[in-house]
Amino acid sequence: MTQSKHLVYVLDDDARIRESLEGLLSVAGFEVKLFAEPKSFFAFQRPEVPSCLILDLNLGETTGLDLQQQLQGDFSLPVIFLTGHGDIPTAVKAMRGGASEFLSKPVEEEELFPAIDAALNLAEERWKDWQYLRQLRFRYQSLTPRQSEVLPYIVRGLLNKQTAYELGTCEITIRIHRGEIMRKMKANSLADLVRMAGLLGVN
Repeated sequence: MTQSKHLVYVLDDDARIRESLEGLLSVAGFEVKLFAEPKSFFAFQRPEVPSCLILDLNLGETTGLDLQQQLQGDFSLPVIFLTGHGDIPTAVKAMRGGASEFLSKPVEEEELFPAIDAALNLAEERWKDWQYLRQLRFRYQSLTPRQSEVLPYIVRGLLNKQTAYELGTCEITIRIHRGEIMRKMKANSLADLVRMAGLLGVN
């Protein structure tokens, strides 16, 4: 993995922990961004690169678990929990919430680096999936309203003449729309188009 293409965020209210992690990770070649509180983390305009978050479990007025809930929609940011007061129920809750790893302070390099590598690999995979889905949405938006109307009939397996009957038009018109849909969506086959439609929630 090329570490410079990724970001590791550290959110911990203990300045000593932040500085320690920054030094440790920077020497190892990771690009690091530090935060002392959730407010500053959420206010930061994160660049569009695969990243992971090293998150303190106890953050003063809030907890890392609460922040994890707020990040539920951000599937591209795996979370590594760090805590000095962890217990099994809390660890289980964190992992069920989607945490990539749950580590105890003080954390050793032998534990932290593999956890970061695994989290960034996961972020890379999710990032590629997200980028592909974004491309699909852009292609879908290029369809005309009529083509968008025809697409569900195609993916349900209806013949051109059946679709024409359902939409009150002629078969040759549907054939033309079908060809344009395949071209705009960059689908190599009907199976390919069906898979794309499934990812877009079109059925």
